[in-house]
Amino acid sequence: MERKLKDYATLVLKGMGMGAADVVPGVSGGTIAFIVGIYDELINSIKSINVKNLKLLFTGKIMEFWKGINGNFLISIILGVGISIFSLAKVITWLLTDHPILVWAFFFGLVLASTWFVSKDIKEWNWKTILSFIIGVGIAYYITVATPAETPTNYLFIFLCGAIAICAMILPGISGSFILVLLGKYFYIMEAVKTFDIVILLVFGSGAFIGITSFSRVLSYALKNFRNITLSVLTGFMLGSLNKVWPWKRVVEFYTDSHGVAKPLIEENILPNQYVVEAVVLMVVGFLLVYFLEKLSSKKQIEA
Repeated sequence: MERKLKDYATLVLKGMGMGAADVVPGVSGGTIAFIVGIYDELINSIKSINVKNLKLLFTGKIMEFWKGINGNFLISIILGVGISIFSLAKVITWLLTDHPILVWAFFFGLVLASTWFVSKDIKEWNWKTILSFIIGVGIAYYITVATPAETPTNYLFIFLCGAIAICAMILPGISGSFILVLLGKYFYIMEAVKTFDIVILLVFGSGAFIGITSFSRVLSYALKNFRNITLSVLTGFMLGSLNKVWPWKRVVEFYTDSHGVAKPLIEENILPNQYVVEAVVLMVVGFLLVYFLEKLSSKKQIEA
């Protein structure tokens, strides 16, 4: 696919959207990739980092390798994700701490709309797709209500956390950040990002690289051969994850960070009790943003 400079700038912005979502424990970068219309290309590009193309790299055929893995696309997305994670980590965590209802309301609208638009890509609803959808809802809902665990901080476990979390990050509806919460390592990794702990980040990143290059093959195969069923499961994931992004919550358990400050760890949903009008407005804004992006993406495909 031939792209101009402005197209790559747009890809960087889309990557930034994915990175911003990945920082939030409840919203998936995969959901954003679906919303902005790059999901299939992202999965196929990651899948292309294989033995065949790596041989090109190690034999000095760098341009062939770069073309084989759709390098310009991947580096644009990676750049955007990196910019967001390292620049927005403090901002997002501050917003979630100081303005949680408004932030979650916006994301609720985003996820709700993306659930609808992804479901529209399912060409046929039958017992297989309906069952797949129900399974997806059930898995996502269970993950959102699971209790975070106390886990070790050795390098092997950090490596495994990276491999597991990255798989969730490219699944719409399943938040990699929330998987880290369940593994007891979300705040640990966020602290490493904010302090730029290079050792922890390299170990975590190595696990993420192994995880994403392996899992992308499974996803690519499923989308190619069982697209309706796969999309049904992913739609279910999104719908089930709405439980996690419900704006109104009550904290039932706290944790103490490295500075001795108590922060929420486990929360439960409650009925709307404050900022109701503002939250509803932000839900609508989030929904309309996805609607606008979907229409824009459809218009570009028609023009192409």
